[in-house]
Amino acid sequence: MTHKAKPLAGWRVLVPRGGRWGDTVAATLRGYGAIPVIAPLINFASADDAQTLANAFYELQDGQFDWLVVTSATTVDVLAGQSVIVPPSTKIAAVGETTAAALAVAGYQVEFIPEGDNSARGLLKEWPTTPITGRVLVPQSDIAEPTLVSGLADLGIDVQFVSAYRTVGVPIAQHVAADVASGRIGAVLVTSGSVARQVAKQLSPLPDGTIVACIGPRTAFDARAAGLRVDVIAESRSADALVDALVEHVSNSVDANGTEHDGTEETPEDPR
Repeated sequence: MTHKAKPLAGWRVLVPRGGRWGDTVAATLRGYGAIPVIAPLINFASADDAQTLANAFYELQDGQFDWLVVTSATTVDVLAGQSVIVPPSTKIAAVGETTAAALAVAGYQVEFIPEGDNSARGLLKEWPTTPITGRVLVPQSDIAEPTLVSGLADLGIDVQFVSAYRTVGVPIAQHVAADVASGRIGAVLVTSGSVARQVAKQLSPLPDGTIVACIGPRTAFDARAAGLRVDVIAESRSADALVDALVEHVSNSVDANGTEHDGTEETPEDPR
């Protein structure tokens, strides 16, 4: 990798999520010289079936589940927002370090995180219980793929899925869409299959020179399935790994071509 202090100088990078995550990623990008454009493409809403969710959380707090599997920080927000207390008899598994960190901040103790692949497949591969017994609760988005739930069921586990929240698309601001179409935004971060589908729906076709950077192989697979060209794949599902992968890609491209990115205008960050 190049030793240039600001390898993303002049690059405008689309950050597709707002809130604490978006602010953190934007700050990291600025540290590399980039101009982050925070433009949330998805948001989260309450589950349609609130009573079913309430019943599942009642059983959880009553100690009727041996494991709680958490796959996103958004699920953590739902648990904390409803003041769910997980009893000591129930172990908590997190699909990755980011989700585990969110659980810790919310006061939940994590028992298990897969060491290799931070994904549903990684969690299934390293699932720790032997023999496999007991009930498992998996609260996820309403559009979550069935990989985890079906995989646990295939292992002979009594697993219950419950919709904890809905994932909804957010219309992108017209001036941001225009900047993407014109090539003024040089890179787009893709953080989930939901984001990939919104990028494809709202921003395709992307200019040939626009870099699409995905947070992990699974997201890259979903992005390609949505019709996007994938240029960068982070090795792990973390914000730092995603930005690092983009930095490495840009730095290697500069080293190979001997030229810098020419979009160096210092325009203010677009409003959310």
